[in-house]
Amino acid sequence: MSRIGKKPIPVPKNVTATIDGQTVKVKGPKGELERRLHPSMAIAMEDGNITVARPSDEPGHRALHGLTRTLVANMVDGVTKGYSKQLEIVGVGYKAEARPYGLQLALGFSHPVEYRAPKGIKLTAPQPTQVIIEGADKELVGQVAAELRSLRPPEPYKGKGIKYQGEQIRRKAGKAGAK
Repeated sequence: MSRIGKKPIPVPKNVTATIDGQTVKVKGPKGELERRLHPSMAIAMEDGNITVARPSDEPGHRALHGLTRTLVANMVDGVTKGYSKQLEIVGVGYKAEARPYGLQLALGFSHPVEYRAPKGIKLTAPQPTQVIIEGADKELVGQVAAELRSLRPPEPYKGKGIKYQGEQIRRKAGKAGAK
């Protein structure tokens, strides 16, 4: 039995969860999420808890059991607390500005880079070298962070680029230099 999969998911008072076949809808103060889950997993709602059951002990079903439970638990956490990721921008003249559509970034290119935020994601830039990504969907928050980082990934010589907060960049020595 999956240790993660067999745990029930408690649904807080301010969250409404509805299960329609394999579709789970969760609505809370931070937003509304909907997800279609694998057809072989049995999802049920009983006395304020969501439970996930698997049909057999096959390795594939065992893997899906824990995954399905974690996906639903992340949905419940997302609509109650929300998720956020922080990015740091390193480099002379590199900066980010919040716009109504998302972000405008200056990343050393000959033109400013505009990033349009997907629905359900809030992008803020409290400082020109810091970007905060917030949203209810954990997967979407991580995807947006990865897309922003990929616009100018940190390079190993000077460390210039966009990196996750706390990320350690492996540095290289560079050329030996003149005598």
